[in-house]
Amino acid sequence: MSDLHTNLTLPSDPHNVCKVEPFVHDVATRYNLSPNVHGNILVSLTEAVTNAILHGNQADGNKCVSISLRRQKDALSIRVSDEGPGFDPTNVPDPTSFECIEKCGGRGLFLMRHLSDECRFTRNGSTVEMRFKLD
Repeated sequence: MSDLHTNLTLPSDPHNVCKVEPFVHDVATRYNLSPNVHGNILVSLTEAVTNAILHGNQADGNKCVSISLRRQKDALSIRVSDEGPGFDPTNVPDPTSFECIEKCGGRGLFLMRHLSDECRFTRNGSTVEMRFKLD
């Protein structure tokens, strides 16, 4: 793995989500991340990859999910892209609303937005970029 840029590409099989944890562990070790930043990246990236596999690529094993990590001066920037048609992230219900609070699922975007220091969607929603400040 390069010191400034790291990539990982996964076929869209839900079983491949388990590859996120060792990837994040390697990143945390390399950059000596605090336990809080390590945990925030692990949860956020797991949610992003799960969404990309299940919702973006519809678990189509012929499609891939790409993870790209860039080290910046004071942060790590992590981009997750799928090959799906995208979605409108502003049209996702708030999981903390009265109507959704007891529903199972629907919390991934909420977690990504709250655990990262910055979270933005591009390419019609098929790419999410999250930024995590380094301690």
